[in-house]
Amino acid sequence: MTSDSIPLIASRCHQAMDPIHLLCYFAPEVDQEFTSAGLEPGHMGYFAGRAAALGRASSAAVAAAFYNFNPALIARHLPRAWDLAPPERVAEARLVAVDRALRRVLGADVVASAELAEAAALARYAAEACAPEGRPLYAAHAALPWPTEPHLVLWHAITLLREHRGDGHVAALIGHGVGAIAALVTDTATGQSLFSARQAREHRDWSERDWDAEVAALTASGLLDASGHLTETGRRLRSRVEETTDLCAAPAYRALGAERAERFIALCEPLRDAVVRAGDLPRQESAGTAALA
Repeated sequence: MTSDSIPLIASRCHQAMDPIHLLCYFAPEVDQEFTSAGLEPGHMGYFAGRAAALGRASSAAVAAAFYNFNPALIARHLPRAWDLAPPERVAEARLVAVDRALRRVLGADVVASAELAEAAALARYAAEACAPEGRPLYAAHAALPWPTEPHLVLWHAITLLREHRGDGHVAALIGHGVGAIAALVTDTATGQSLFSARQAREHRDWSERDWDAEVAALTASGLLDASGHLTETGRRLRSRVEETTDLCAAPAYRALGAERAERFIALCEPLRDAVVRAGDLPRQESAGTAALA
């Protein structure tokens, strides 16, 4: 594996595995388990579920780690969520929900297959090759106990790899001077985002005024054109951010090696496709197609 190939492999692995992780946010089983644990339905489950590994974290700490949510939205749910269900109970409910969702989406035969077990072993090897320094969300999730069943080992390992990549992505955004709302605006302007611009703004709870002000600033700086699309300068900026993100994610895949990374991609792609076909993940309103297709 050459140094030039590592970022590409990191990106391809992320694309192959990410939808498997995303079930923990969008599958109906997740809200069911969180509300059974005592949380309020809606945003509270997202913030508490993802932040539970951090312990009784403050809303300010979670907002800093999550980067592009309106801090006021998080403050409406944390730390109050911890009085309704302690972090340990939330983490347990999340894993139960993922177990149920994966069994439903993949089916019993796939869950019990040798291929899934192989994918889980490869993902765990890669996840355990990552270093925690400067990666608060990865480090917190890496401290959780490993599940024993292969489909949950796979999901947990993918979660570690995703949070490791996400911590690196935040560092890349900061390093390239891309703020919280700007990160969302420029991401949706690529046309490859999980959300449309309206979905991203509403989901992250930014007002139209905040969003429009950021669009105006990015237009004035030459990153967006008058129609709201990325300019060549904007495309170069987003490209640099993604390249830096891939470089930051590289240690896991350098440890895995090219041959095993290709095998991991091949094993994950059918699982990813099954998740996308299940229809739990959001679809871009503007494109009318699966956001991760």
